Amino acid sequence: MRYSLTHTTTYTYDDEVTASYGRAHLLPHDLTGQAVLSADLVVSPEPAETREHVDFFGNRSSYFVVREAHTILNVTSRCVLEISRPAVDVTTLNGVSWEQARDGLAGNDPARQYLLPSRQIATAGDVSQYAGAIFTPGRPFGEAIADLTSRIYHDFKYKSGSTTVRSTLTEVLANRSGVCQDFAHLAVGCLRSVGLAARYVSGYLETVPPPGKQKLQGADASHAWASVLLPGSGWVDIDPTNNQFVDHRYLILAHGRDYSDVPPLKGVIMTDAKNSSMRVSVDVTPLG
Repeated sequence: MRYSLTHTTTYTYDDEVTASYGRAHLLPHDLTGQAVLSADLVVSPEPAETREHVDFFGNRSSYFVVREAHTILNVTSRCVLEISRPAVDVTTLNGVSWEQARDGLAGNDPARQYLLPSRQIATAGDVSQYAGAIFTPGRPFGEAIADLTSRIYHDFKYKSGSTTVRSTLTEVLANRSGVCQDFAHLAVGCLRSVGLAARYVSGYLETVPPPGKQKLQGADASHAWASVLLPGSGWVDIDPTNNQFVDHRYLILAHGRDYSDVPPLKGVIMTDAKNSSMRVSVDVTPLG
């Protein structure tokens, strides 16, 4: 399936910005099951300087500097991707227990960074306790991660605005609500707490619900989910926000230890403005 993707972020300020320095993770890269046919990042006003590099995690990272005075900044990514990712057959993941998957990580140096707590993901205390009820001794790997996905979906309420990018997992667990970033962080924290390598994934979800079915949360918007490494097979992506494994409807943008590694946009501005607003528009269109 081919998709056209447009992601526009508009910042508006109540006074002139004399310089804007930005870092973006808005351009996808080729992955197993995902081919990038075209990808462009357009910034307005036109930047005086732009650079792009591949970051530590293998993501495309774009840097720009706007020195023209402005009160509105637009950052738009336009991409065409071809997704050939098959649906996950959980039974194929049940050939090993989760403990065997954990033990298979021994000596896997690239996975080590995804085993430890990170800036926004704790693995001890209430996170470990929540995971303990799921990862019981000898449980098949596929069954365990499917249950993790399902439990987060049923135990927590999706509530826009209930958290911020700085909310902790302790707060999410206490309030039993959050958004996709929170549920992805919780899934990653649970997986790491039992010794499995897990990473945070940012991207998009396109869906057209069948008649009578509820539209999936996160559709045609920035989305986030979790990915866990099964040694010998590769990364398996789960979406606890929607209680499902990731399939051809998901477009992967970037991955890291947590959200702080791969925010879509971050930066610094030079201004006397006291107020600002941000508007994000995402359009994911299937091309067939």
